[in-house]
Amino acid sequence: MPHIISGILVILAGLYLFICGRLKSEGTIYSLFVARSRILWKDNVHVFHQVAGVMMIIFGIVVAAGVFQRLF
Repeated sequence: MPHIISGILVILAGLYLFICGRLKSEGTIYSLFVARSRILWKDNVHVFHQVAGVMMIIFGIVVAAGVFQRLF
């Protein structure tokens, strides 16, 4: 059961990154992420956050499915 909750939380964080990256949001929390990531990614920072968001969503689905629980 705890793996489902943690998986859902990771999915929600990934959705937040993906949606804010897609909309190029200027919200407080997202703007902090952008400022930190802009050092390395320059003008591609929003694309980076979209890709990272999709990867987090996939990882969250895997965690919620309990794949790692069966391995360890």
